[in-house]
Amino acid sequence: MELTTTPDYQNLLEQISETYTQGRIGAIQAVNSHLVETYWHVGQHIVEFEQNGKIRADYGKALMVGLAKDLSLRHGKGFSRSNLIRIRQFYLAYPISATLSHLLSWSHIVELLKIDDPLERGFYEQQTAHERWSVRELVRQKESALFLRLATGKDKAGILQLAAQGQIVEQPTDLLREPYVFEFLKIPEPYKVSETQLETVLCDHLQQFLLELGKGFTFVGRQYRITINNTHYKVDLVFYHRILRCFVLIDLKINDVQHHDIGQMNMYMGYFANEENVEGDNPPIGIILTKNKDELLVEYATYQMNSQLFVQKYQVYLPDREQLRHEMELSLRELENV
Repeated sequence: MELTTTPDYQNLLEQISETYTQGRIGAIQAVNSHLVETYWHVGQHIVEFEQNGKIRADYGKALMVGLAKDLSLRHGKGFSRSNLIRIRQFYLAYPISATLSHLLSWSHIVELLKIDDPLERGFYEQQTAHERWSVRELVRQKESALFLRLATGKDKAGILQLAAQGQIVEQPTDLLREPYVFEFLKIPEPYKVSETQLETVLCDHLQQFLLELGKGFTFVGRQYRITINNTHYKVDLVFYHRILRCFVLIDLKINDVQHHDIGQMNMYMGYFANEENVEGDNPPIGIILTKNKDELLVEYATYQMNSQLFVQKYQVYLPDREQLRHEMELSLRELENV
């Protein structure tokens, strides 16, 4: 047997490879962290120069033009006028650099600085660090108005907590979003898809679907078959949530949810609780995703039923941000008017 084919050699190879990979990741994070810190200090110099009255207010534009020209001559790329404006904005938005996560790159921060509302910016900052979003993922979540969707329906205290801490998953209701947004499927309106087609394209875009569902979801299977008294049933999508330690069952509906759909999901949840759960698992969560929801029917159909069964809306296009923002602002003013 050659040395390279022995188990010990293969283990050594994996150890070295893992060490090297983690080292490269650490080095990249260190470089990003140092660059962010450097830009913060550059912004500090600019702002303090302005605030100390070294220039007249109407010279502000000229200052950026002059700095961009002279710093680019000295140091090359990184000091364009637009980047200097962002660097100055960065310091003004984060006057205490220690509050920033070291996981955020300058590209992340540029995307965050495009958000005017400090509450909304704070949420995306926290969520990016918690879930290790790439810049592309951060952009997608901003465009899909994740903060506004999560904030809608919360009271003022809940919105402020969401902005300060991000979305912390501690109980089943923390998983929910209203509506779920599947714009990444690129299904044009008013094109209609069947439930099977919707399930298929969601699985074809599993990475984006998991991003929309949120942190902690792992995919188990689609059309998951269960058998009760020799009758076969199939759950559209089954996931396991690592944080809540439970199965999450999802059924997709393209038409209005009926009472029997809710009863069927309740049956699925009962089956998983008794037949699929192992020691340490918590009771399953059931989510019926539908384009339209009759709130009154859902209320009556779930009367005294499992409290971990939810009916949530989804849409295949980006939400109306202004409407969501209006609803959030109403919630923020609610307690002030009491």
